[in-house]
Amino acid sequence: MATARPTLAAEPRDVTGKAVKKLRSAGRLPAVVYGHGVDSTNVTIDAHEFDLLRKHVGPNALIDLSVDGKKSDPVLIHDVQIHPVNRRPLHADLFLVRMTEELTVDVRLVPTGESAAVVQLNGTLLHPTETVRIRALPDHLPQSIEYSVDSLVDFDAAVHVRDLTIPDDVTLLTDPDEIIAKVQQPRVEEEPVVVAEAEEGAEGVEPAEGEGAAEGAEGAAGSSGQESDEG
Repeated sequence: MATARPTLAAEPRDVTGKAVKKLRSAGRLPAVVYGHGVDSTNVTIDAHEFDLLRKHVGPNALIDLSVDGKKSDPVLIHDVQIHPVNRRPLHADLFLVRMTEELTVDVRLVPTGESAAVVQLNGTLLHPTETVRIRALPDHLPQSIEYSVDSLVDFDAAVHVRDLTIPDDVTLLTDPDEIIAKVQQPRVEEEPVVVAEAEEGAEGVEPAEGEGAAEGAEGAAGSSGQESDEG
């Protein structure tokens, strides 16, 4: 019976280690297929086909994998090693799933709506938690979970994990008290206070009576003392 799942063809692989560079040069991506209670299998898949598939399916999407033309089995793309410069896949781990066995995965959270604290109060929307961990059967794994930020009307409001709408066939494992969204109030920069200090001898300011004579006498004493020391 045909399914609506995307498909991927693989070929058995004997080449391992540094020799897999030749496979990559030929447009083949080295991969390993593994699962609970089964032996891992080294395979290769078309690198271009795999790259296109990754861009069109979610991280929790099931893929029907056929090895050497045999019957397809459902797998999840568990991990992909990426080249640090050209960002092309270097190696893939494909997890062979059992449709009757629940899986534990992380699911991406997607905010929707509009926060009044952002629009009207110029706050910044923060996402302290961007994924939640759930458990479900393979064909019930959600690709993402949406939530609304409409309730964030001030800087005291927050959206918690407990506010999420979780499907009945999915078990939420993340702490329900974790905050997934809140609004940070804008920073108020205080202008520096400039204190004007009166300068000595400012124009139009006359010294108090006796100040000039005293300063002159001290200056004369200092000068005479200096001259006597030098002499």
